[in-house]
Amino acid sequence: MTGAADRPVLKAPTLYDVAKVAGVSHQTVSRVVKGHTNIGPEIRERVDAAIIQLNYKPNLLARSLATSRSHRIGALVYELLESGPSKVMESASKRAREAGYLLDIVSLDPEDDGGIAQAISLINQTELAGLIAFTPTDRVVEALKHSSFLVPISLESEANDWTDDPSETMGAAGVDLMVQHLTELGHERFFHISGPEGWLAARGRAQAYDRAVEARGVRSMGQTAGNWSARSGYDAAHRLPLDLGVTALVAANDQMALGALAALHERGVSVPGDISVVGFDDIPESRFFRPALTTVRFDFAQQGRTAVDRLLARIGGDGPVSQIAPSPPTIIVRASSAPPPRA
Repeated sequence: MTGAADRPVLKAPTLYDVAKVAGVSHQTVSRVVKGHTNIGPEIRERVDAAIIQLNYKPNLLARSLATSRSHRIGALVYELLESGPSKVMESASKRAREAGYLLDIVSLDPEDDGGIAQAISLINQTELAGLIAFTPTDRVVEALKHSSFLVPISLESEANDWTDDPSETMGAAGVDLMVQHLTELGHERFFHISGPEGWLAARGRAQAYDRAVEARGVRSMGQTAGNWSARSGYDAAHRLPLDLGVTALVAANDQMALGALAALHERGVSVPGDISVVGFDDIPESRFFRPALTTVRFDFAQQGRTAVDRLLARIGGDGPVSQIAPSPPTIIVRASSAPPPRA
């Protein structure tokens, strides 16, 4: 019988092992692990594949002792129970691990000034290499503006995602896709259920809606604000004046679209026979709505990866901040949209 002492000790894979499998130098592997952005995509893919194949894990403690630098990244986040934010953070956490960092997540209520201040204070008490701050509301933006941080910080929001032009953000592109889809079906009278006042995404999508409607020569018969919840979409659709001739209802997210579908059903309005209803985000449940919801899909996973890469570029200071653009949104056409009824 072989005892425990006789069993071979499995040696953990090293940086050099990864380099050998990937067919690159160990310096290149080190730069990939540290999150440097000046690495070609083909090389990065080979190194990432070798890391996964060998189950290589950087020695964070040894690196921290050698460099006197933390290998923890902070993330100020919100609404982690929602599909989009949870996918973003899952991907961000994985990308941080691949780069040899741990992601410390601090959740906050973006509409609670006291909670925002407490979250920022907690982050500032933690030894970090850098901070990703997701900024959904004006309140969070203002709080961050009046706070001091000793580490690099990367601000992430739909209002400034990888472009200085508000008409070119992912949210704006998604709105434009949806209005284009509806006008191509023949719709001419629109109504918009926006997100809440003070939310950057809600404001950006509402402005994009106005631009898209005007650009295509159709009419907006009005808009009203919800609070992202199904209940607010339900209430908004119950208040919608049916004598305006609206045939296309654009909700700023899928949950409000769900509430709108329920309210229209109660009012005897056929979807899509009388009014087409569309949403945003393509949450997992949207294909099971009745009718199944036409919506805009965003690559939340890529948003998380890119957010970490942008911060790592700031931390490393070895080149310009990454301007990698996310994948453009796509429209998912389902049963809730159709040509308008004939007069």
